[in-house]
Amino acid sequence: MKESYYSTIELELGVAPAQTKALVVLLAEGATIPFIARYRKEKTGSLDEVAIAAVKDRLEELELLDARRDAIIKSLNEQEVLTPELSTALDTARTMAQLEDIYLPFRPKRRTRAMLAKEKGLAGLAEKILSQTNGIDPFEEARAYIDTGKGIEDISAALSGARDIMAEQIAEDADIRAALRKLFEKESVIRSEVYTGAEEKAATYRDYFHWEELSSKTPSHRILAIFRGNREALLKVSIRPDGNKALALLQTLVCRGDNACTEQVRMALTDSYKRLLSPSMENEIRAALKTRADNEAIRVFATNLKELLMASPLGGKRVLAIDPGFRTGCKVVCLDSLGVLVHHDVIYPTHSASKIRDAQKLLVKLIKRYAIEAIAIGNGTAGRETEAFVRTLDLEVPVVMVNENGASVYSASAVARKEFPDHDVTVRGAVSIGRRLMDPLSELVKIDPKAIGVGQYQHDVDQAKLKSKLDDVVMSCVNAVGVEVNTASQELLSYVSGLGESLAGNIVAYRNEHGAFRTRKDLKKVPRLGSKAYELSAGFLRIRNGNHPLDASAVHPERYSLVEQIAQDLGCSVPELIRDASIRSRIDLLRYVNDSAGMPTLVDIIAELAKPGRDPREEFEIFSFAQGITGLDDLTIGMVLPGIVTNVTRFGAFVDIGVHVDGLVHISQLADRFVKDPSCVVKVNQKVTARVLDVDQKRGRISLTLRTTSPSNGLKQSSPEHRKEA
Repeated sequence: MKESYYSTIELELGVAPAQTKALVVLLAEGATIPFIARYRKEKTGSLDEVAIAAVKDRLEELELLDARRDAIIKSLNEQEVLTPELSTALDTARTMAQLEDIYLPFRPKRRTRAMLAKEKGLAGLAEKILSQTNGIDPFEEARAYIDTGKGIEDISAALSGARDIMAEQIAEDADIRAALRKLFEKESVIRSEVYTGAEEKAATYRDYFHWEELSSKTPSHRILAIFRGNREALLKVSIRPDGNKALALLQTLVCRGDNACTEQVRMALTDSYKRLLSPSMENEIRAALKTRADNEAIRVFATNLKELLMASPLGGKRVLAIDPGFRTGCKVVCLDSLGVLVHHDVIYPTHSASKIRDAQKLLVKLIKRYAIEAIAIGNGTAGRETEAFVRTLDLEVPVVMVNENGASVYSASAVARKEFPDHDVTVRGAVSIGRRLMDPLSELVKIDPKAIGVGQYQHDVDQAKLKSKLDDVVMSCVNAVGVEVNTASQELLSYVSGLGESLAGNIVAYRNEHGAFRTRKDLKKVPRLGSKAYELSAGFLRIRNGNHPLDASAVHPERYSLVEQIAQDLGCSVPELIRDASIRSRIDLLRYVNDSAGMPTLVDIIAELAKPGRDPREEFEIFSFAQGITGLDDLTIGMVLPGIVTNVTRFGAFVDIGVHVDGLVHISQLADRFVKDPSCVVKVNQKVTARVLDVDQKRGRISLTLRTTSPSNGLKQSSPEHRKEA
């Protein structure tokens, strides 16, 4: 790792070199971000997961930059063109664009007009004209280069070839490209228009049929929408500044006089801009805008996913779950407090009177037989109708609507087939709904995050980058909560720090063969779970009711001896230390500070002893939609309804008010003040009270507001950005 990296990180991210160096060592040893953030605070100066990830990502970018620099230097050496000046320029380049600009004149390329002109011997003429020396007549100079054998028939042909050479030279000048790039970044305008004849097919993009906006101000969701329309050959898109302004800038950089040669240079310059520079810069700015939009969309998705995964769990309760349906009926499953399927059946609460009576009898019977403590109902088709039916029974059991996005994906997956090989997709889907109520995190890790429905144009962004980020979010959430090793699925265990899919499978197999783990040390008996994997994972794995009181906590086994020493010094046992706050209040932390365990670690240990294995998620609260409001026909403008935020985007938030169609709260309607970032106002799964602004029955769209003051009516919802998944 180069020393220069540390100063760059300090300048850009405010992280001291010593912290970065320690982080580099830990990462090289295989430590995960959750492990470093939780158990190696002394080494990193208590960097949190966000800071660690930022440093890690920037270090990787710097390494890629240097790898490209080395490749360019190797190529220039092979061409025998590397000069001290070029070497210095490459060493001082700080971005990939700067490196590529320097390398551009030497990069192997297909034959160009300039190459052909040079082969005809016109390089000397181009050099003379480009010097723009007073007294040089380009026409007279060109006369000497006429050579019919080389295809230079006349003066015009000679000057044309010279201009081709000058145009390419201008286009490959690093300083010129840097100046023009700044202009494109600052002043380019993104313009879109519909292709002739595609108006009907491109109806989704009608707001962009004649769109024009400063690209530096264009929000990410609009960029992705316009680019999608362009990719589908429905929208014609350009991203350029004012052409005259660009040419004026180039003239100040290239033209050095006002003579006959300068006029030829201007012609070459105009050709260079239109044919070479403008397309090149436009491709660059397009790529930069796409990267910016991707990063923002991925950030939004990651934020939403974290909120969804960290949703409040009902906990270990016996649950009756219903996957609603009209024609095929509702699949009913009963789960014990560990989420194990104990019964499944079908009811038809929306069919004939006799079917309804049968459904009533069956539910009452099942609730009594399995001592059901909560009822979970999927919020899909027939969800509200099924909820209304269940509530008429006055069962004195909490009834909760559960977001079932992705349940169908899980039910048809290999994971579900392996878990329930003898049951069909309807049973699996109902089980997933029930388990989501009990513990959203444990169940949602079985589903591809992209199928959960909390993203923004997730299918348009860099898929590798999206997957990496979402995997990081899932791992962060799983390790923040902790995992009960004796009940966790392989999918959940695979996200524990240091494990992965293979070791998680080995843990489950060992558990199935040998029974429940009694201590964390027993994990070392799992095949191929070595000392490093144990070090990284043990603190995040919980063994409740095990042989060691600390195994149910987030205290790492490497600190057990420290806790035992504290208990001994206080004349008590470890269980007494955990139970009695008055004993813990007598601890003098300074007495136990040493080289490996500093004050941050000691503070964490004491906090953990106060609430061992505590769940960081909020307490579960039952939420109910407004009774009698189940469809668009039930809505009226001005109606105030309870709702749950299902998705947050850059242009607003979507809210489920219990009518099968999520309503949009435009960013302008999120609060009584200006809102720049919706995620600063609302979160996924947040309970809100919304007022209906408009109902479009034909399009199946609802406009809502969270403002307390009188909002404006008639929000536009026609553009792709106003769709839940455009």
